[in-house]
Amino acid sequence: MSMRIAVALAATIGAAALMSQAAEARPEMVGVHGDYTPGTIVVKTNERRLYLILDSGHAMRYPVGVGKSGKQWAGTTQIDGKYRNPAWSPPREVKHDKPNMPDVIPGGSPRNPMGVAAMTLAGGEYAIHGTNMPGSVGGFVSYGCIRMLNDDITDLYQRVSVGTTVTVTR
Repeated sequence: MSMRIAVALAATIGAAALMSQAAEARPEMVGVHGDYTPGTIVVKTNERRLYLILDSGHAMRYPVGVGKSGKQWAGTTQIDGKYRNPAWSPPREVKHDKPNMPDVIPGGSPRNPMGVAAMTLAGGEYAIHGTNMPGSVGGFVSYGCIRMLNDDITDLYQRVSVGTTVTVTR
């Protein structure tokens, strides 16, 4: 085997190992500092992590994908809806950038970017949702939504309710 082929093969195996590690990430209990009310969701886009505040010193931390450059936002809002296997209609901006995208992608479809569950956020077209592309979690990948592994959104979905405060920071 030539050296080029061996290097290419090693790089491919290494990249696959990294992607599978990211896809197998699980929420973890961590210490947290800040003045957040228990039950609040805090998304730190620069870390690409979501924190569910449990009490004054502890949180569950999840890896997330966040908005690409120019698509990020910050602020405080609330969860205004919870949906299992939601259908998805691309927002105007996505449709503009990808005009051949269908107007609706049914829930449960492997092409549906919402994954197994979504929690919509008040005041915009954003959501915290699962994904059928686990390798995208941990990156700057979305149009502003918070993207989670399907197992992680399932866990978070069970822990929070409509009306939960969500704070997004850069």
